[in-house]
Amino acid sequence: MPDLSFEQMLEESFKTIHNGEVVEGTVIDVKEDEIILNIGYKADGIITRSEYTNEPNADLRELVHVDDKLEAKVLKVNDGDGQVLLTYKRLAAEKGNKRLEEAFNSQEILTAPVVQVLAGGLSVVVDEARVFIPASLVSDTYEKNLEKYAGQEIEFVITEFNPRRRRIIGDRKQILVARKAEMQKALFERIHPGDVVEGVVKNVTDFGAFVDLGGADGLLHISEMSWGHVDNPKKVFKVGENLTVLIKDISGDKIALSLKFEDQNPWLTAAEKYAAGNIVEGKVARMTDFGAFVELEPGVDALLHVSQISHEHVDKPSDVLSVGQMIEAKVVDFNEADRKISLSMKALENAASREAAQEEAPVEEYSDEESTEE
Repeated sequence: MPDLSFEQMLEESFKTIHNGEVVEGTVIDVKEDEIILNIGYKADGIITRSEYTNEPNADLRELVHVDDKLEAKVLKVNDGDGQVLLTYKRLAAEKGNKRLEEAFNSQEILTAPVVQVLAGGLSVVVDEARVFIPASLVSDTYEKNLEKYAGQEIEFVITEFNPRRRRIIGDRKQILVARKAEMQKALFERIHPGDVVEGVVKNVTDFGAFVDLGGADGLLHISEMSWGHVDNPKKVFKVGENLTVLIKDISGDKIALSLKFEDQNPWLTAAEKYAAGNIVEGKVARMTDFGAFVELEPGVDALLHVSQISHEHVDKPSDVLSVGQMIEAKVVDFNEADRKISLSMKALENAASREAAQEEAPVEEYSDEESTEE
């Protein structure tokens, strides 16, 4: 057996490597765009920036440090300069794909950051493996702007796994739907008509507000927003506002809400405040040809008939009154059973006339009597 030269013995002391092989090495130098590894081979291993990360402007010196241990895959045993070209990113992606395949088979819920917002959905990364979540599967409600998810960590399941065609599809919607169903079931087991619960205003429309009760939405109809009259719900409520509401009715999966708490019902004290003969103030709320409806307080309206506005003839209330005007009138009838109150401004004119007459007449009469006595 021939004697081997020192160079031959040194070379044989190093392991052999092949393209596609996974190797482990120790970082011996880091540049802004390049990592150099000692992989126990006669040549060092090189990982370029593009083979380490998808971030085009990343400074590798901030991500990797000397003496770090790294596992990488051999792309070329000789890159032309006598060095071994390695990839960290592609090995990580392969591991990520394996992880995703396992999650696909088990339907495991994964959590990953959103790395890119696309026109048709979101791109997330699991161990360097990309998953696409279509816009229709991002949420259980329509999302007009997906930008709010940028950089967020979100949960999803893999519903399609085909790495050869680069189709790895995630679904966040089904998780939200399932959890909402669980919450809805728990909510309906807990609530009953007459209960007072907490909620958050989710949406406001012209006819009412939808309130999230934590598992299901309830409708607060415009007619149930106040004992008084509400013209525009959007001027009263804001999305995100916390509300304490009364559950008025539950019908199937529909929940009717109310803010008309019975202990705040203004008719509870109306009999005393608006008894016949009392003089009251109110605001003209609306008018018809036969009279004006006057709001004495939120939830208590009274009718001022056109014939009771003045001693002078009035064709229409709008000829002498205007909506929003404050008036003073006398209660001429109070019907608690039908919750009807009738007012008269004319009655106050009569009283005012009598008072004026009494103020003038007694002076003359008193003078005459004084003269007679003398």
